[in-house]
Amino acid sequence: MDLLRHLRHFVVVAHELHFGRAADRLGMAQPPLSQSIQRLERELAVELFDRSRRQVRLTTAGGLLLAEAEELLAGEGRLRNLMVQVRAGELGVLRAGVPPETPAVTLRALLDQLATRAPGLDVELHELTTAEQVRMLGERSLDVGLLHHPIDADALRFGAPVDVPLGVLLPRTSPLARDRAVPLAALAGLDLVAAPRATAPGWHDHLLAVCRRHGWRPARVRPARNPEFLFGLVLAGGGVAVEPATLARREPRIAWRPIADTSLAKRTSAAWPQRSAHPAAAMVGQLAAEVLAAAEPAPSTSPSLPAARPWPVLFDTTG
Repeated sequence: MDLLRHLRHFVVVAHELHFGRAADRLGMAQPPLSQSIQRLERELAVELFDRSRRQVRLTTAGGLLLAEAEELLAGEGRLRNLMVQVRAGELGVLRAGVPPETPAVTLRALLDQLATRAPGLDVELHELTTAEQVRMLGERSLDVGLLHHPIDADALRFGAPVDVPLGVLLPRTSPLARDRAVPLAALAGLDLVAAPRATAPGWHDHLLAVCRRHGWRPARVRPARNPEFLFGLVLAGGGVAVEPATLARREPRIAWRPIADTSLAKRTSAAWPQRSAHPAAAMVGQLAAEVLAAAEPAPSTSPSLPAARPWPVLFDTTG
C-alpha cells in the first residue's frame, strides 16, 4: 500500500469536505479517489469521514489523522528536498586537499566562493602534496584535490587547468636581481631550492629537465617543503628557486624575476575520482579554476600541448 499517496488524497478531501472538488484538485476521477479513501480506512481500521448526511464531515478519527498526516507529508517534502541538495553537492561533508604552498588569500577566496555557492556544505580541508592527494583520491579517503601536473592517474577526472607563470626567486642583494629578467644559464653554479621529488615527481623531473636544457645544471637540489624554509635557504645564498611571483610577495627580502630565455608555467587543476565522485567535485573544480585564474595572470604565450599528455605541469614555449 502506498500510504503517503493515500494520505495526500485524504488531506485534500479533509480540506474540501467534498469528493468532487477534491478529485478536481487532485486531477483524478472521483471513483478512484473514493476507493483510495476506503482503502486507507480499511488499512487503519477506522472511518475517517461521516457520509451519513449530504455533507461530508470528518469523524473524530479523521480529525486526529489530519494533523498527523499533514505533518508527515510536510516531513516527506523536507526529506526529498534534503536529498535533492545532497545529490547537488550542497550538503554533507567534502574532503578537499590543497597544496601546502597555497597562498592564504587564494585559500580564503576559494572557501568564500564555496560558502556562497553551497552554504550547507561542510568542507574538511587537508594540506597535502600532489603525491599524497593522488594516493588518497585513489583510496577514496579524499573527495577532491588541487594538483600540480603532470600526473599519471587514469582513474581521475580533471577540472579546467590554470597556468601560473614562473620566475626566479633570489635575494634582493644578488647581482642577478638588478636585471629585469634572468636567463637560466646565468644560474650556473647555484643550487635549486624546490619541493622534494616525492611531493610531485612529475613536476620535479620536468623542472630539472627544462633547467638543464637551457644551460643550468643545479649544483644540487635542496628540498624545501614550506615557503618559510624555502625563503631561508634562498636568503642564505648559493641557491635560487623557480616559483610564481605571488610567493615572493610574502618576503620583502626576496626578488622575483621572469626567466629571460624560456617561458615556464605551473599547471594546476582540481581532480576527483572518475567513478562515484562526490556531487560537489565538479563544482569545486570550476570554482578552483576561477579563483586560481583571478589570483595569477595568465602566461603571455599559449603553448601547444602534446595530445598524449594533456596535463603537463611545466611547459617550455621556446622549445
